[in-house]
Amino acid sequence: MSGAPGRATAVALLGLTGRLVDIEAALTNQKPGLKLVGLPDAALREAQARVRSAIEHSGFEMPTRHLTVNLSPAALPKHGSAFDLGIAVAVLVTQGVIDAGAIDGVVHIGELGLDGRLRPVPGVLPSVLAARANGRRTVVVPTANEAEASLVSGVRILAVPSLRALAIVHGAELEPVPVDPVPDRSIEVAEPPAPDLADVVGNDEAVAALLVAAAGAHHVLMVGPPGAGKTMLATRLAGLLPDLDEAAALDATCIASLAGEAVAGGLRRRPPWQAPHHTATPAAIVGGGSAWIRPGAAARASGGILFLDEAPEFTPAALDALRQPLESGRITIERAAATARFPGRFQLVLAANPCPCGQFGTKDGECSCPSVARRRYLDRLSGPLLDRIDIRLRVDRVSAAQLRMRDEQPGIPTSEARARVETARARSAARLAGTPWTVNGDVPGPWWRHPDRRLAPEVRAPLDRALEKGHLTMRGYDRVLRLAWTVADLADVPRPGRRELGTALSLRADVR
Repeated sequence: MSGAPGRATAVALLGLTGRLVDIEAALTNQKPGLKLVGLPDAALREAQARVRSAIEHSGFEMPTRHLTVNLSPAALPKHGSAFDLGIAVAVLVTQGVIDAGAIDGVVHIGELGLDGRLRPVPGVLPSVLAARANGRRTVVVPTANEAEASLVSGVRILAVPSLRALAIVHGAELEPVPVDPVPDRSIEVAEPPAPDLADVVGNDEAVAALLVAAAGAHHVLMVGPPGAGKTMLATRLAGLLPDLDEAAALDATCIASLAGEAVAGGLRRRPPWQAPHHTATPAAIVGGGSAWIRPGAAARASGGILFLDEAPEFTPAALDALRQPLESGRITIERAAATARFPGRFQLVLAANPCPCGQFGTKDGECSCPSVARRRYLDRLSGPLLDRIDIRLRVDRVSAAQLRMRDEQPGIPTSEARARVETARARSAARLAGTPWTVNGDVPGPWWRHPDRRLAPEVRAPLDRALEKGHLTMRGYDRVLRLAWTVADLADVPRPGRRELGTALSLRADVR
């Protein structure tokens, strides 16, 4: 005869979406052993050995009969070692060590060491959020994950160092055995000091364009020779952005947790910065994997800046993979067995040389590239991708005269520029109250072209002519409107006029 199955609950993550997984352990009169079913990946299948060793080293005995452990729903892919603890608890319930009523409604998350200690796992924060969303109010985690799990309000966190300690918490009559908890070995990512915008010499038009980009969350392309300051400008854009709101900070922290970074210090409030190398694959840029879909640089940059230096050197597949998240603000990665979704509302900043040698258009250098080579180089940035870039800048090298002028007239510091950006964003947020958007860069074109917000014919006449002559696509037309409203917000005027629209058109100029 077989006894009643033991049950426990864990969480399976697909992207940032978590689903509760019921773990059932049942004894049968077959050859002794342990069989794990329910679409486990390789790391999860190895839980059989970890659970067996952890149970025996915790002072318990494995069943002498055949043990089948089922992870339900069976069709849902499951990956990683975070199911170890739930499997061990279900086994101990079948043994009568833990009473089934003691774990009713409790979610168990954690990896088991061979000695029975609990090891920290990535993705605890989104897992606890998923447990709360499904009505669970008690979650067991390893001691090293306690601070991270405690970021979620409304959930009781039970942090335990070992399987034996957990059994005692659940009512097992055992003598405590002191153990040293496994420390958290997550990657500590220290934020470097934000560089100051006042350090930028010359390129006043580029600095003004950065303010527009930050105020409206607009994407940027900078084209200029080596040494012109493209990277210097890009690294200062993140400092102009306001702190993340609660939802964006939670997303950024959850993604950092999935990526194995330390997040115990609290929610990440500053906009993230990601700058992948030009050899990065499409999977490294947007995310990927087979059984375990990991977030890429674009997802880790959500709420902040994704900077692609030497953009034409990236593969066309990597660049074009960004088109969908640029339009929708979401990253969707589909596999045969599952679909993972990540937030992808980042600001894209591209930097490129004007030609392969980088000297085209400079006063102090001579370009050796044929015209066909120059055109082919920048054509690596496809038209559909460039059509989604709001601001296009030509950045030139700083002259000696500009350097002397800066000594007489210092540049605008980051703190002052950020204050202007925050004021402009407050104006746009007030105008967009009651809509799904808060910044101009996210608003679709039809909203701007509505009769209540349509610009006067004499104001939009240059824009209409650019559309009629084919200099702008309809998407480009709408993006110029977005820019014009952001320029107006920075200038503290209620609606864009010819001046603001002219500035917006100049920011949209073709720099190829």
